[in-house]
This record gives sequence, C-alpha cells and structure tokens, in this order.
Amino acid sequence: MSDTVKWSSYDFYVLPKESAWHAVGGVYIFTGKNAQGLWYPLYIGQAESLAARIPTHERWQEAARLGATHVHAMVVQQEANRDTIERELIAAYQPTLNEHHK
Repeated sequence: MSDTVKWSSYDFYVLPKESAWHAVGGVYIFTGKNAQGLWYPLYIGQAESLAARIPTHERWQEAARLGATHVHAMVVQQEANRDTIERELIAAYQPTLNEHHK
C-alpha cells in the first residue's frame, strides 16, 4: 500500500484511524477499497486539530460499517484553504456520509 494517494490534485497520507494524530489543521477522508482495489471516499471533513477530531469522530463507526478502513489526511494550516479543499473534494466525489456542500 502506498504511503500517499492523490485526491483531485491533492496528496494525502494513508493512515489507520488508530494512528498517533498531530494537533495540526488538516483535511481528512474516511476511505475504504472497492472490489477493484481502488480507494473510495465515505466522508470528507476538515479540522483545526486532527488530533482532537479524528480519534473520537462521530461519523467513524458509520463509515466503518460502510467499509472504511483508513483515513487519508493532509495538513492544511489555513482555515480558508481547508474550507475550499473540503468543498471541492465533496463536490467532486460526493461521499455517502456528507450531507453538506453537495
């Protein structure tokens, strides 16, 4: 498995949810793999602190029931940039668990 994967033009690290998350701002994607072995997004979000958000995220269990096995994460310090990237990725990929920005 690759350490990084590209979503649109953005590079994301591929990590298990149980990873040691850092207190940095970022965009994250709860993902699983389909029958062809390709990643598919179930939920896309952003946080001021990945360490504060991901370990106890309220949508993880639901995403896991739908096949999520990993989190793809990208450090993005600026909130305005996180908002833009999150909206762009949700519009492009239409993840099942995102109700906003569609």
